[in-house]
Amino acid sequence: MGHLGEDGDLGKGVRMNGNEESLERRVNTSSIEDAVKVLLTALGEDINREGIKKTPLRVAKALSEGTRGYVQSVKEIVEGALFPEAGIENNKVGDAGGVGGVVIVRDLEFYSYCESCMLPFYFKCHVGVLGLSKLSRVTNVFANRLQEPQRLAHEVCSALHEGIQPTGVAVVLQCKHIPFPDMESYSLGSNHKGVVGILVSSGSGVFENKDANLWADFFGLLNFRGIDKDKILDKGSMDDQCWCPSLSSKVSSENEELNPAMLTAVASILKSLGEDPTRKELEGTPARYTKWLMNFKCSSIERALNCWLGIRTNGALNTNEGLGFDEKLHSELNLPFLSQCEHHLLPFHGVVHIGYFVSKGFHPIEKTLLQSIVHFYGFKLQVQERLTKQIAETISPLIGGNVIVVVEASHTCMISRGIEKFGSNTATIATLGCFCTDLAARAVFLNTIPKATYI
Repeated sequence: MGHLGEDGDLGKGVRMNGNEESLERRVNTSSIEDAVKVLLTALGEDINREGIKKTPLRVAKALSEGTRGYVQSVKEIVEGALFPEAGIENNKVGDAGGVGGVVIVRDLEFYSYCESCMLPFYFKCHVGVLGLSKLSRVTNVFANRLQEPQRLAHEVCSALHEGIQPTGVAVVLQCKHIPFPDMESYSLGSNHKGVVGILVSSGSGVFENKDANLWADFFGLLNFRGIDKDKILDKGSMDDQCWCPSLSSKVSSENEELNPAMLTAVASILKSLGEDPTRKELEGTPARYTKWLMNFKCSSIERALNCWLGIRTNGALNTNEGLGFDEKLHSELNLPFLSQCEHHLLPFHGVVHIGYFVSKGFHPIEKTLLQSIVHFYGFKLQVQERLTKQIAETISPLIGGNVIVVVEASHTCMISRGIEKFGSNTATIATLGCFCTDLAARAVFLNTIPKATYI
């Protein structure tokens, strides 16, 4: 693990002594707003539409907050975390409590922004230090920057080691990245993983040697968190392509012509955040983020959906109006989806549960058709309430009108900004036909929904 230079530089522009100027002064939010307007226009959106009128401002604020780590002082945070304790003499940090034990802090949960595609990724940090326990704020400083997992682990480890000079520091990160789909071929089936995961680590001092006995204690405690040390990548062994899905050979090899204005706009956002768009790790980021956004372009989605409906329902429905409906409740649960919040241009994902009664003269709907409906409405700039309503209104005429739709989702736009807690999710419901008035029917369906396990 590398050490700090004399000026407190951790490399690649990362410094221990951050500039404490305000975010408003550091970040050119007006430039970001202008760039977001370019992106929205290129996606076929009306930037004056009520739902996205404030999106440029929201995105600028979210990016400013999400990258505030560039101006925070790691040194001040580390020094503020020191406290007198038995075993610490002459203002030096000694073994914890004077007994030589390792202080391990587990399950520190954060979001950071992937430098390869600018999408947020979730990680859980586990830190072991001989002599210090207040570690969360230090990790948060480095999380609030454009990152990749291995460098993030090294930066947290280096900052703690150089800031407090303990006997050793150990850091393990459990990172999860959302998938990187394309609208034409992306299909979330029952076997779809949903996220890409990776384990990375970094050690200093007595932890620099991965075979050191103290690592056995560290991993022994982490076993309670389901961590297999054999799956942790060694320093220098991490292949970017196994981490950020945007770097996969399939996505990277696509030769689609990208809108130059969008590429310029994304590069402008990076520059406004204080980053160097020409930095090696960021050279392809504007293109990768643009490809991500193009999945949610509003044009042609309705046409594609109508095509799917025409193919899948051809000859399957009797359009004669029925007076009653089959009393058997039909349901499809846990249909996964991925969408993009139109307020902050950040992804949200989850599952859709659909229940319906089939009216006389109609037939049950194939699961593949229901998944296609969910799929196409997901690939828009969306809000969850509208997504739920659109799915219900599309299904209703296919089965005679009696349908209930529940959407459960995790919103990175709220969790990454601290509005919601990790592990929380938002549920919305839409009812049509008999489900609007039949409380018993609603209750029967709602009781069939399993505990959410997709986040």
